[in-house]
Amino acid sequence: MQADAALRGHIIISKELEGEIEQLEKSLIGHRVVKFIEENFKIEHAKEVTAEAYISESTTKYIILAAIDFTDVAQNSLLKLLEEPPLNIEFIIITPTKSVLLPTIRSRLPILKVDTAHEMQELDLNLARLDYNSVFEFLKTHARVSKNEAKQLVESLFYRATVVDKLILSEKQLANFDQAYRLLELNSRPQSVFAMLLMSFTQER
Repeated sequence: MQADAALRGHIIISKELEGEIEQLEKSLIGHRVVKFIEENFKIEHAKEVTAEAYISESTTKYIILAAIDFTDVAQNSLLKLLEEPPLNIEFIIITPTKSVLLPTIRSRLPILKVDTAHEMQELDLNLARLDYNSVFEFLKTHARVSKNEAKQLVESLFYRATVVDKLILSEKQLANFDQAYRLLELNSRPQSVFAMLLMSFTQER
């Protein structure tokens, strides 16, 4: 895959972090590539990325952030940098699943490649015509999911709302999706998180 400097950055979803990095390095021969590879990307790593980004470059420098997980604090600290990167800086984020990235991060960088192993879970749920019975059935069906499964379901709900049902989400609904990821990270009950998200769609009608 040939990176496009005009994009100023993008996201790759893949389990094969090392393989993706190797492929990128081959496609970016002749360019400077700086890699930050962590199991859990934390605020201290975000500070190192920021410092590296502000080292001036005469040609495009690619900064790769590859991690299995990214803390919310680290992601939030990078928002402004990702939105307005310094001259000649392009960011590439690689992670196994979109659910570890906040919607605010995904809104700033396009997802250019998704591993086929991470196809979005299809939900038999029309958020444009959501009623209380549908909410109850969803909560009952997904009563015993794990934290990771819950994150994937939140991602699937976001996909269902924006791509399948083509809804324009209100500020409150977008904020609820951001909050959902944070609550699940703090080990809140998935049912409570799902209820918060789904009830916002019944109230917006």
